[in-house]
Amino acid sequence: MKTSIIRSLAVMIVLLAGNRLYAQKQWDVCVYGETPAGITAAIQAAKMNKSVLLISNTAHLGGVATSGLTATDLNNFRSAGGLTRDFYQRLYAYYSDSSAWRSESRDVFFERSKKRTFSGKNDSLKMQWVYESRVAEGILEKMLQEAGVEVVYKERLQLKNGVEKKDAGIVAVRMENGHRYHAKIFIDATYEGDLMAKAGVSYIVGRESNSVYNESLNGIKLNEIIGKDGVSIDPYVKKGVPSSGVLPFLEPRIPGPDGQGDHRTQSFCYRMTLTDDPANRIDIVKPAGYQPLWYEFLARFLELNPGHQLKNIISFTPMPNKKTDTNQADFVGANYGWPEGNYADRAKIAQMHKNYVLGLLWFLGNDPRVPDSLRTEMKRWGLPKDEFKDNGNFPHQLYVREARRMVSDYVMTEKNCNGEEPVQDAVAVATYPLDCHYVSRVVDEQGRVHAEGSYGKQKNTYYTISYRSLRPKASEAHNLLVPVCLSASHVAYSSIRMEPVFMVLGQSAGTAAALALDRNITVQELPYEVLQPVLLKDGQVLSLDRK
Repeated sequence: MKTSIIRSLAVMIVLLAGNRLYAQKQWDVCVYGETPAGITAAIQAAKMNKSVLLISNTAHLGGVATSGLTATDLNNFRSAGGLTRDFYQRLYAYYSDSSAWRSESRDVFFERSKKRTFSGKNDSLKMQWVYESRVAEGILEKMLQEAGVEVVYKERLQLKNGVEKKDAGIVAVRMENGHRYHAKIFIDATYEGDLMAKAGVSYIVGRESNSVYNESLNGIKLNEIIGKDGVSIDPYVKKGVPSSGVLPFLEPRIPGPDGQGDHRTQSFCYRMTLTDDPANRIDIVKPAGYQPLWYEFLARFLELNPGHQLKNIISFTPMPNKKTDTNQADFVGANYGWPEGNYADRAKIAQMHKNYVLGLLWFLGNDPRVPDSLRTEMKRWGLPKDEFKDNGNFPHQLYVREARRMVSDYVMTEKNCNGEEPVQDAVAVATYPLDCHYVSRVVDEQGRVHAEGSYGKQKNTYYTISYRSLRPKASEAHNLLVPVCLSASHVAYSSIRMEPVFMVLGQSAGTAAALALDRNITVQELPYEVLQPVLLKDGQVLSLDRK
């Protein structure tokens, strides 16, 4: 008994001593969030001789880019420079080794992978855009170690009074476990923007009205009727009986006129890693608490479209070693509480999304209403034994496509993305089209089901992102940078939100933080004429114009 008490006291003393050390040390830069942007921000600031702490909310590094989203959303390899290029070049080097190919040869993979594989005319430019999650996480961990970045894992911001400020400057952040981290400059690289929000920085959740920034694609947007040839699926729990209520996660009415703003965000999903390699495959089983009504919508769609192919329900982008990045398993209408939710709220939403996607995969492989050909094809696929071993072989990060967005002195809008209003202080190039997944599914006055909120349109092939969109208003936080939940309209964010762009923006934020510290000025006072040459020196791509 005495021994256990002494041991417990000893542990408490060690923890208290550790807390004092954390409180006593002041970092030059504290990066909150283990996303690709957080990692590149931390590495860049460390390379510029700053002491850097990276706080990971989880036990992992890389956000969704190491949690299933392994078919990179980048349609012009030239836009990736600096640390982003380094990361994809390291992936190329890894897969150049024959030992990396455990389930198939490199040549066989080339045959089945038709896009996003390798780019560049010589070895100095060659990058690989498709990869395995665990491989990418290992590379990012090594890059952080090489740069001398200190990382703490499984720590989250205390959501009440977790940000300590003096006037417009952030002094320290406090974690749920009581750890306090002091820094001269902070970078919020989370998908949700919690640090930004709790620091009192202006932000928005959802869609602006088109009138706010004179846009054409923002706000509520009624899409196609869901069914076949203009004939809608039946939206009611009991077919033909409106009094039975609509199916789960259908909106019983159109929420407003096209172009009107609201609080909703585009749908989330888990980017599933699946494999058809029998030696590495775990069969998908019916999840506990399976909800049949969640899939009644799809069952009724398949009744109208019996020839529908599996690839048109969920996507299968080939990955190395007989795996796929499986997308489009969106749980439409289930994510609205995420951006402003507390950790318990988000855990519940994440679990719902996990249950939904596992139930969807089981439904597609087993429900008798699914055509035989689809069920047979789906049965080929299972979870990989060699990925996400500490999480039941399931991805550890929900794909949060959109949460909070900062409102700063400069807001990126549709006009920036389509080339009408180029910026003069570029810190990144983005090339992906405007791309918003469904926001909701709604029932009109005639009882027809429509998709709502989706679009895909862009005039320009690329555009640049403003430094001013990464920094808050000086009156709100003069030592904070926000490379993920940056200042952008819903429309602009639907293109900016790609992980390689976040990586580039993270490096630019790390550079800006270091330069501001060198000059003892705020991030708002940093002249672009000082920032730009350092970005270029470190390999950042700020234009795709060929001279």
